[in-house]
Parts: sequence; C-alpha cells; structure tokens
Amino acid sequence: MKGCFTMTEEKKLGSALPILFLVVMIDMIGFGIVIPFLTYFIEDLATLEGITEVGLWVGLMMMSYSAAQFLFSPFWGSLSDRLGRKPIILIGLVGNTVFFALFGISTSLLMALVARFCAGAFNANIAVAKAYIGDVSDKTNLAKRMGLIGASFGVGFTIGPFIGGEFSSPAEKWDLFRYTIFETHPYLLPCLIASLLSTVSFVFAMTKLPESHKPITKAKITFNPIVHTSNLFRDIRKVIAMPQLGRLVMISVMFVYGFTIMHAVFVLFTEYDLGFSEAENGRIFAIIGINGMIIQGGLIGPLTKRYGSERLMMYGTLICGIGLTLVPYVSHQYIWLTMGAIVLLISTGNALFQPSFSAILARRTIEEGQEMGMVMGAQESASAFARIIGPLTGGLVWDVTVLKTGIFSIATAFHLCGVMMAIAFLLQLGMAKKYSGSE
Repeated sequence: MKGCFTMTEEKKLGSALPILFLVVMIDMIGFGIVIPFLTYFIEDLATLEGITEVGLWVGLMMMSYSAAQFLFSPFWGSLSDRLGRKPIILIGLVGNTVFFALFGISTSLLMALVARFCAGAFNANIAVAKAYIGDVSDKTNLAKRMGLIGASFGVGFTIGPFIGGEFSSPAEKWDLFRYTIFETHPYLLPCLIASLLSTVSFVFAMTKLPESHKPITKAKITFNPIVHTSNLFRDIRKVIAMPQLGRLVMISVMFVYGFTIMHAVFVLFTEYDLGFSEAENGRIFAIIGINGMIIQGGLIGPLTKRYGSERLMMYGTLICGIGLTLVPYVSHQYIWLTMGAIVLLISTGNALFQPSFSAILARRTIEEGQEMGMVMGAQESASAFARIIGPLTGGLVWDVTVLKTGIFSIATAFHLCGVMMAIAFLLQLGMAKKYSGSE
C-alpha cells in the first residue's frame, strides 16, 4: 500500500473509496443537472434582458464550466501536494454547495455565467480524487480503483439530468411550492438538491476520509493560466507529431468535438421542435446514462474479446454519428419510440468508443515506447479543449441557422456533429486492419 496511512487509517480505506466515488459523482451531477432546464432558464433571463441569442448563451454557459475545470485542475493539484488531498476535496465540496445554489437564484445571464464558471472551478478537483487513489494504490489494484472514477461519471451523469428535469418548476407540479421562492425561481430546487448532496458528501469526507498524502510544505504552487495553456499545447503538438499516436489524438478530438456540439443544441431542439418539458429532457439523458453504464460496466469486456478494440472504436464512431445526424428527423407521430431509438444509438456509440479508445491509446503508447503520462495528459488536454469549443460552436450554429431552411436549417448543427464523427471514422480507416492482430 502506498501513501502515509497508519495501521488505523488503513482500516478506513474501505470507507474512503466510496467517499471518493461520491465526491466525483457530485461533480458530474453538477455538470449534468443543468442540461434539462438550461435552455429554459436562459430563455427566461434573456427575455428579461431583451437578448435574443439564446443558443450563444447556452453554449457560453456550458463552455464556462469545462473551461474553468481546464484552467483550475493544475492549481488544485499543486495545492493538494502542499496542503494534502483532503483539505482540497473539502474546499471543492464547499464551493459546490455555494455555487450550485447561487446559479439557481441567478437573476441575470452574467450572474448565472459567473456562478457556473465558479462551480466548474471548484469541481476541478477530480484530478485530486485521482491523485488520492494513486496515493493509496499499487500496480495490483490501481486500475480497478481508477475504475471508480469512470463508474461515478456514469452514475452522476444519469442522476444529474434526472434531478434537473424532475424537480424543475416545482410550483407548477406541487401545491407545496406555490407562492414561495421556488415559484419566482423555478430552477432553484434542483440546484438546492445538488447543494444538499454536496453538503452530505462534505460531512462524510470530513469525518470518514483519512489524509492520503503527507503535505510537502516546500511544494511550489503554480497558477498561471497562460503558462499552463502554453505547456498543454506544447505537449499536444509533440504527440500529434507522432504518426499513430497523433492520429489517435485527432480521432478523440473530432469525436469529443462532435459529441459536445450536441450538448448545446439537443435541448434547444427538443424544446423548439418537439415541445419537450424539462422533465422529459431529464428522462432522455437518464436513458443515455443508464445505457452507457450497462455497456461500459458489463458488455464492453466480452465485446472486446470478440471484436477487438479497434473495430469497437470504429463501430462506436459510426453508430454515434448516425444517431446524432438523425436527431432532427424524429417522427412527431412516434416521438418517444423514434427518439428513444436515436438516443440509444448515440449512447451505445459513445459507450463503445470511449473505453476502446483509451485501451488502444495506452497499448500503442507502450508499443512505441513513449511516456504514458505525457501522452495521456496531452490527449486529455486536447479533449478538454474540444469540450470547451464544442458547446460554443453548437450554440452559434443554432442561432445562425434555426430559422432558415435548406442546407442551413434547424438540422444543421446535428449535421455538423455527423461531419465530425465522419472525420473521426475516416481517420480510423486502415488502423483497424493494420492492428487487427494486436489485441
């Protein structure tokens, strides 16, 4: 066992890992909880301010969260080296509690944007949770324990949108909330639920989570976004220059870019064209999360043994691209049947792609004798950048095309998603054949 645990503290590890699972899950709940109602919330605030660019503000709101995580992750990581992992995790949970609630009571677009950015900044402690697991694990159990992170992502992204949808506009659903603050702030309740969950996590972490890392008082704390971004792009350029690994990174960027464009425009479409409520959107995203957990949690292993990671990555890209392209062609007569089938395509494709890609990248990195940390860091940084610009692109395209017809129409943003997936698929051609025997 690694880390600085005493014998007594080692006994607490059984409770430490579930708490870390809870912490990361809260982070994902914070990301996903706004998805079902974000469009409606922004429309309300934009109407008050006389703003018409709803798509742009949806993109900005989603982008701000990812951008803050991107910028603040190194800072929290450095600070955890100096102060220990536990204090930083606790600070993150306090930030969650405050800024989730602040977002729910926002009375202007700027206030909501600031609250969302701050929530993302404090939710950048996922890296600290990973560092904690690294502290207390060795090579025999590291992979299994890191799997907690992936599992908590799936659970959080399932619960978050469901809460966001079901508990939006409570005054319209339950008499208990009429003539209260929840009537004037219809999206406060799901945000308060997220705050409460964060508070519960804080109590458990405070009382049950032992410190895993001996503080290094002389550790240097760095927080220079310009230098940080410059270093990240330097590593990205270095990896992209590698023929096979560079191609893999570009595949990931195209896939993530196309997928996150959808994040900004999906609810815009379901509200505008299908008349979905916040609750209906929440259920759709819950379906996506549950299907993803089933595939990644139970089916990916047998499928990999049968087909190989290269083929599954290609299949996942193709299936996801088809699903994204078909979204604007949902049958109005059979909405739930066709929409259900389409979101299952999207979630299945994503669930096949992500673990297959990670396995391929790790294997190729070892085969080519490259530094695992540098390659993985560059790939994560490139994907993070794609997650930042994807929602913004989707929002801008929506505003420009939503009221038009022909090639530029309500379907354009989803066609763009399909184009990105097609590029990712084309980049994979030849790779599966070349490496088909390397599984």
